[in-house]
Amino acid sequence: MWSDIAVGYGIFILEILTILLVVAGIIAMIFAFKQRQPASYGELKITDLSKEYADISKKLQQFHLTEDELKQAEKEEKKAEKAKANAEKAKRKKGETAKREHKPTLYVLNFKGDIQASATAALREEITAVLSVANPETDEVLLRLESPGGLVHGYGLAASQLARLKQAGIKLTAAVDKVAASGGYMMACVADKIVAAPFAIIGSVGVVAQVPNIHRLLKKHDVDVDVMTAGEFKRTVTIFGENTEKGKQKFQQELEETHDLFKQFVAQNRPHLDVEKIATGEHWFGQSALALGLIDEIATSDDVILQAIKEKSVLELQFKQKKSLIQKLGKQVEESSENLLLKWMSESKRMFF
Repeated sequence: MWSDIAVGYGIFILEILTILLVVAGIIAMIFAFKQRQPASYGELKITDLSKEYADISKKLQQFHLTEDELKQAEKEEKKAEKAKANAEKAKRKKGETAKREHKPTLYVLNFKGDIQASATAALREEITAVLSVANPETDEVLLRLESPGGLVHGYGLAASQLARLKQAGIKLTAAVDKVAASGGYMMACVADKIVAAPFAIIGSVGVVAQVPNIHRLLKKHDVDVDVMTAGEFKRTVTIFGENTEKGKQKFQQELEETHDLFKQFVAQNRPHLDVEKIATGEHWFGQSALALGLIDEIATSDDVILQAIKEKSVLELQFKQKKSLIQKLGKQVEESSENLLLKWMSESKRMFF
């Protein structure tokens, strides 16, 4: 009896496993098929902020109306829409083409920076889109910028993308609600105008590099690491090898040269600044930054948008890159690692650029 139950149970388990293997096989085939399909690079999402703000305002206004007032307002709105539709219909009958009125436009871009300035790829596409349609005489760009800085070459490229707007004669405003430090401030400098919230962190015009060295630990345990190079300064400092005084001096020289380039860039884009005074690596909060000339006005990005809505069409552009499942998983691992690094730096009170 027990043997029959065991055999029956074994057969049941095999059937379940067979079904699971078939399902897994089908899923694998679908996934492999999708991976072979040519993927779109990405798409540009456009949000009409003017309409969103108008809808919010309308809802709030309606909240204060009585039921009769609300019905009357709805009737007047429908009447106005009907009159507009009839006018357009009459124009079409006369053979006239209804041209959509082109209001001056404020294009809103967002840049949230990480250590590698990886948002630059999307920024490039957004700026290219703006340049293809914007009118330098009437249209402007608002960059909502948030970045503590990162790799020099990454933020150098991001700043160069913003410079394309300046070369095209399109006015650029950078709005800093939280932080634009180091590489983030390098980007902000390109703008014709910088606004910042009262407690936004601004500045940190400096360069820093941290290179751990475990040579003495390895030597203590009789572990040799041979660092072979062609060229005297191909490797100035290393993690595993012994760092010479000459190598350290050369590395320091390279940091100074990079700092000089940073200062020249700031001076070129904000000539009224006393660069030597602010290029100490320090950062300042909004009000102090205004006094030093690092920014031009105390305001948030919301203030700029609400002011622009009164006379401009405000459109937010966001370029979304399409990624495969593997890329998404890799990005999550990368972000988790970066968050751990930032947490460690915060707890140990170390600055990072």
